[in-house]
Amino acid sequence: MTGAATDRLIIDPRAVEEAAKLLYIRALKLLPDDIKRGFARLDAGETDGTAKTVLATMIENIAVAERNDNLLCQDTGIPIYNVTIGRDVEVDGAALKAAIRRGVERATREHPLRSSVVHPITRKNEQTSCGAQVPVINIDFSDRKRELRLEMIPKGSGSENGSFLKMAIPAEGVDAIKAFVVDRVIEAGGKVCPPTIVGVGVGGTSDLCVHLAKVAATRALGTHCADPAGAKLEAELSQAVNALGIGPQGLGGDSTAFAVHVEIAATHITMNPVAVNIQCHSARRASATFTPGGVEIGT
Repeated sequence: MTGAATDRLIIDPRAVEEAAKLLYIRALKLLPDDIKRGFARLDAGETDGTAKTVLATMIENIAVAERNDNLLCQDTGIPIYNVTIGRDVEVDGAALKAAIRRGVERATREHPLRSSVVHPITRKNEQTSCGAQVPVINIDFSDRKRELRLEMIPKGSGSENGSFLKMAIPAEGVDAIKAFVVDRVIEAGGKVCPPTIVGVGVGGTSDLCVHLAKVAATRALGTHCADPAGAKLEAELSQAVNALGIGPQGLGGDSTAFAVHVEIAATHITMNPVAVNIQCHSARRASATFTPGGVEIGT
């Protein structure tokens, strides 16, 4: 599936295609362990009776889906693939992107999956989960030797509709960031299928800020912003959001969010962008790591 020269990892597009297909199906069926632990933590701390009932139903839905090899949610989402290429990796970038697209098409047709992707104007559905610029493929690089990581995230529309951007004024300070995030969580209410992961991007340009919010929303629970000021903001916002009383599915309770995650970037002296992207309680993802030893599938 992959070839290894003495000092390089050679990526076979056929292996990428197969992995892209398997990851799409896996992500739709198996919830990552950190999210399951997040449910257990929220359930243990929930004080509202209705909220505890809703959480129990969600937890049971996860178990039933896994027992029956079924989908966690009917929304197969917009397929997103995050590719991280390490050092000493030989890969044809164009072939890599084409392979991922073929994998998405095969997953949709062979499983089969409901295609949720349509043309934005004509609304035509090609029944492939693909279209112009979709699947979304983000490519980054790492210093890990002879390793390529492929992460798949199916982003459902319910949570993706909870996306917001504000070009804040620097003089407003951190209070403007906090107020914007809390107000947007209130605005989203139960429409984003809480408990959620609230992703917050701060800084950069408008497009980078929105991207950072998506990265934050799809980060594993238990991870923290690498920047100390960002990590402090995460803790403060997590407490504030869960004090709102929105609760699971918007029906009230303590469990509005698993966490608020923050990612930051440097920005211009005259602006301070802040973006919010929300991930629903079915925070699905799957990954494949290519090394000289083969391909390892995980979350």
